[in-house]
Amino acid sequence: MTAVTIRPSEPSDIPAITRIYTHHVLNGTASFEEEAPGEPEMADRRAAVLDAGFPYIVAERDGAVVGYAYLGKYRPRSAYRYTVENSIYIAHDAIRQGIGRALLGELLRIAEAGPWQQMMAVISDPKSGSEALHAAFGFEKVGHMARIGYKFDQWIDVIVLQRSVG
Repeated sequence: MTAVTIRPSEPSDIPAITRIYTHHVLNGTASFEEEAPGEPEMADRRAAVLDAGFPYIVAERDGAVVGYAYLGKYRPRSAYRYTVENSIYIAHDAIRQGIGRALLGELLRIAEAGPWQQMMAVISDPKSGSEALHAAFGFEKVGHMARIGYKFDQWIDVIVLQRSVG
């Protein structure tokens, strides 16, 4: 298998990012959105992340984007300014191939060099492997919210994990 390259995202990555996210919206519970946003909305979301001073990265293999990740505000209030939340999405045909590990590792490297002190992960898909991935990087489970989301005719729990980064 060809190595994965992690790099900053570019506007030209938006079609691939949109395809990856659309699959998760329509087929999984990693996102609580029920209608997939189009490319213009995904471009606006990427721009908002970057404009706020957060990283937005992609994983590329053989010239194709196979995953993406970014950091964002954990909560909007100013007291949370040193706490970030990570988001990681992998192409459905590239899951469990080390891409999430590479993306999370790079987000942590960036966060360690930045002003942030805590990183949060909010996980709603128990089959995704996200909890185990985050645990492998030292995240600890700090919360469990039962039946907080409803999608695909089922109630969904959400867990919250936390790791110091500063």
